[in-house]
Amino acid sequence: MSELLSRRDLMRSSGVIGVGLMAPAWLSSIAHADIVRQSQGSKSGDTVVVVCQLLGGNDGLNTVIPYTNNLYYSLRPTIGIPDGKVLKISPDIGLHPALAGLSDLYREGKVAIIQNVGYPKANRSHFKSMEIWESASPESNLRYGWIGRHFDQQMLAHALNPVVALGLSTEKPRALDGKTSSIPCFGSLADVKNMIGDPDAERMLRDIQGADAMLGSPTRAVQNASRSALDAISVLKKQVSSYKQTQAYPTDAFGNGFKQIAQVVATCPATRVIYFRAGGFDTHAKQPDTHEKLLAGLGGSLKAFQQEIEAIGKADKVITIVFSEFGRRVHENASMGTDHGAAAPMFVIGTRVKGGLHGPVPNLGDLSDGDVQFTQDFRGVYATALDQWMGGDSGAVLGDRFNHIDILK
Repeated sequence: MSELLSRRDLMRSSGVIGVGLMAPAWLSSIAHADIVRQSQGSKSGDTVVVVCQLLGGNDGLNTVIPYTNNLYYSLRPTIGIPDGKVLKISPDIGLHPALAGLSDLYREGKVAIIQNVGYPKANRSHFKSMEIWESASPESNLRYGWIGRHFDQQMLAHALNPVVALGLSTEKPRALDGKTSSIPCFGSLADVKNMIGDPDAERMLRDIQGADAMLGSPTRAVQNASRSALDAISVLKKQVSSYKQTQAYPTDAFGNGFKQIAQVVATCPATRVIYFRAGGFDTHAKQPDTHEKLLAGLGGSLKAFQQEIEAIGKADKVITIVFSEFGRRVHENASMGTDHGAAAPMFVIGTRVKGGLHGPVPNLGDLSDGDVQFTQDFRGVYATALDQWMGGDSGAVLGDRFNHIDILK
């Protein structure tokens, strides 16, 4: 306690301070956002984008399967999904049998499957390809992340709510990095309990703001912003912890992640973007069992999440985008696995999605260095979400204009 008192006395002797000097680094950015909001006012839409990133390079061909193509089975004699097990969704295409939950949503018209998504001169490095997808810059000429740049643009027009975007990941994705916007990222909602330390630390952070300074002064603005930042975190903690889920989720990383995402959607109406990552998709060896478990968790979690947001009346406001940094090679390898590839399918899920297959069936007879060739630039998917769902300006965010895909109602 003496250390706590000495720190409090020290800070009182130097006057009011911002919470950023005592709290996690991103909390100071919340204070800054509040200062801006106080001076400019705040406006935002009410749609939500959930981004789910499959780390490691998901095998697109064993996820969305061209089951009538004999080349698929000749190139994958060991790991190809037998015709009789495929969950058929069209005369030519089916889903992995572990994706029963996603198949159910597809049959309800709530899943758009965008085929052959990639970018020119695909890079097979995990690190580099993730950087490309998260920055939306294959040429590496754009700084920061595509979501961070979107909120940088939003800040030019109005201030951001402190929880306008959140990351659920042990490491902050580059996608959330911005020049002026700062998006908090934490491993789980349980971490919220530790954001401002113990109750004594929180009381100290409030106490050291001191008596209100003169109205309109810079010191008063810092005081108000600091208190507002602490209040925002307190509200988040209270709202999230009080929510009772309506669905049963898988017990894996996907289930835990989407259960927490549902809590945020249900209790934090100011949140516009939630970014979630889960790994394990780098299936170089013994792919069948590993891939089956991963897809079962993904499909079950997507279905539970969609049912949850429908149950709470939020379904018309939420879309979920699922992608991986690359697909896998078309040929299976000698270890019952697949190596790093290129183009792969993306999913966009929601009640306001135009469900169905978008884009041509993968052409396994015309490969690019052993990979499925891309027919859809991933930035077209981002542009569609930015312009038609997030209220953004894809040209400013992506540095160019990309054709929209007709996937939203």
